[in-house]
Amino acid sequence: MQTEKKGEWLVITIPAFWEGQTIEQLLRSEVAVPKKMLHELRMEKGVLLNGDQIPWNHPVKKNDQLYLHCIKGEEYGVIPEDLNVDILYEDDHLLVVNKPVGMDTHPNDANGKQTVANGVAFHLQLSGIQTKIRHVHRLDRDTSGVILFAKHPLASALLDQALEKREIKRTYLALAEGMMRKKKGTITEPIGRDRHHPTRRRVSPAGQKAITHYEVSEINTKLHMTLVKLNLDTGRTHQIRVHLSHLGHPLVGDQLYGGKNTYLKHQALHASSIDFIHPITKGKISVEAPTPSWLRKFFNEKTR
Repeated sequence: MQTEKKGEWLVITIPAFWEGQTIEQLLRSEVAVPKKMLHELRMEKGVLLNGDQIPWNHPVKKNDQLYLHCIKGEEYGVIPEDLNVDILYEDDHLLVVNKPVGMDTHPNDANGKQTVANGVAFHLQLSGIQTKIRHVHRLDRDTSGVILFAKHPLASALLDQALEKREIKRTYLALAEGMMRKKKGTITEPIGRDRHHPTRRRVSPAGQKAITHYEVSEINTKLHMTLVKLNLDTGRTHQIRVHLSHLGHPLVGDQLYGGKNTYLKHQALHASSIDFIHPITKGKISVEAPTPSWLRKFFNEKTR
């Protein structure tokens, strides 16, 4: 889909296969604008066709230009801070950041600092972009790798929908203690809160559905570690950590879930890549984060 950002407006050039549909049909089905945002656009007269206010029941033609007022200036919501964030991918609608170990995704309040969100705000500020910082998903403080951010409300809403529908694929690399004999498998144990610990989760029959797919990439027999590649069908808190611990192979460095290995001072988990359909252009996006040095030193195999 051909799109362009013009100030606070998203401009979509109508392709031939949309011809004949009404403006409202396009907004609802093709662009998939959420109901609340549709109402706001209608009330604020935030939809134009070829620069003019046109009734929403008007059919469009090939090469018409549909304007959506959805890229408005907003407060960041966090304090911009120069943290030299590693931007892996960026366009007018979203960006993907490579989060380091030991940094939170976002602060607990508007005055918090030293998080990925603070660094993203500073990056956008340098580019002259004023928008609320919207992370689509999060990573634990001591997990490294890819995090997706939306640059405006429409992109955020559409990415949230994709995440809920499990249309955003995230791949992880983990170092598990011990030598996993089964080369691949799926863990389907439900996960709930641990009543005896404020932050820990556990496998529980009364917990939420949780599905983790894993595949062994390499085994370090000398150090008794297994390099595992994982994909999730669900996004429960600490899901990989809980599921691998349940198998008897907690993550290296993960003391919260029974890790005994002290080679690392943090859990050995890295979000290595993310794949999704772009919410606006509808093109396929695939972004990889470099394998971090703390992981490379245990294995010689190329892990990306």
